[in-house]
Amino acid sequence: MPDYKAPLRDIKFVMNELLDSEQHYANLEGAEDATPDMVDAIIGEGAKFCEQVLSPLNQVGDKEGCTWSEDGVKTPTGFKEAYQQYVEGGWPSMTADPNYGGQGLPHSLGLVMSEMVGTANWSWGMYPGLSHGATNTIEAHGTEEQKQTYLTKLISGEWTGTMCLTEPHCGSDLGTLRSKAEPNADGTYSITGTKIFISAGEHDMAENIVHIVLARLPGAPEGTKGISLFIVPKLLPNDDGSSGER
Repeated sequence: MPDYKAPLRDIKFVMNELLDSEQHYANLEGAEDATPDMVDAIIGEGAKFCEQVLSPLNQVGDKEGCTWSEDGVKTPTGFKEAYQQYVEGGWPSMTADPNYGGQGLPHSLGLVMSEMVGTANWSWGMYPGLSHGATNTIEAHGTEEQKQTYLTKLISGEWTGTMCLTEPHCGSDLGTLRSKAEPNADGTYSITGTKIFISAGEHDMAENIVHIVLARLPGAPEGTKGISLFIVPKLLPNDDGSSGER
């Protein structure tokens, strides 16, 4: 079985000697907690998780793959349990906004963890990896109500996210997409269309999946200027923030 060992010596050399992360973090607003001891502890624990939990699942994922039934998609043995450990370790919230449950640590630390996760087990890493895109999108463009509803759950890791972008006829030319968004009387939208290449689009690792979907409103101009962005959860949130009906 392939044995992944995180290149801690190289990582620390780059951070400490080339980038002078200690001085950088000391001057970075909001990075007060990123002391040298804290940074070393985070990188060390991240390496253990990747080496001891994720790397052994690489071969399992190749042998089993995902399976589909009427109950939904089941990920390979151990993937779900590894994700729960990832959440319990606080990894999804490490660099996220403290106003929505994040730890507010520097994004460069998050990149170190992402590099180790991706090298140890790229297929597993796609699941939390896609959540970053959804999180960043809602953080940058969502309303405060949407942030309280979706961002908090994505940051905690209770829910995961995806990006539903291209379609069978599009390829990389998203200006030709045909998915439609029809306004409803209650302020919501009815989305119709076909999307492909939705990484982590269905799985059993989290209780809800938040899809970020590109679609066109009625009368929208042709091309990329006519594209709008919509939040489409697998399960509609209840008023108390819990997952509701599909």
